[in-house]
Amino acid sequence: MENASKALIIAGAILLAILIISLGIMIYNQASGVVNNNSMTEVQVTSFNGKFDQYLGDKIRGANVNALVSAVNTNNMSTDDSTEQITLTGDTAITEGATASSGNYKKGAKTGSTYKVEVTKYTQGGLISEIKITENT
Repeated sequence: MENASKALIIAGAILLAILIISLGIMIYNQASGVVNNNSMTEVQVTSFNGKFDQYLGDKIRGANVNALVSAVNTNNMSTDDSTEQITLTGDTAITEGATASSGNYKKGAKTGSTYKVEVTKYTQGGLISEIKITENT
């Protein structure tokens, strides 16, 4: 009788251990699925950043800055994901009264001037999230 009760206790402990391990594996699989769904591949990041990389530099003409502003407005208005929205900072003729989510940056760059356009922030996934525009003097 004593051996039978010990066998039942051992069997219960084994079943409980299997249940805990199965629960841990299930939670791990669900969590890794969430992480994998939200992340972008390296090709997608490069493609996204490539739309704006062509406008970066120290001596960018005003017309190209205005084209960048148009590209940023289009991007921000076409996505609901806040990690894919880009904020413009620097020159007040462009950024005054605008926000990334509204997509209403002004094409206020002077066509005869040159500007320094640089990325100042990236998201954790490597996407461009903030671009600074300053007029060269």
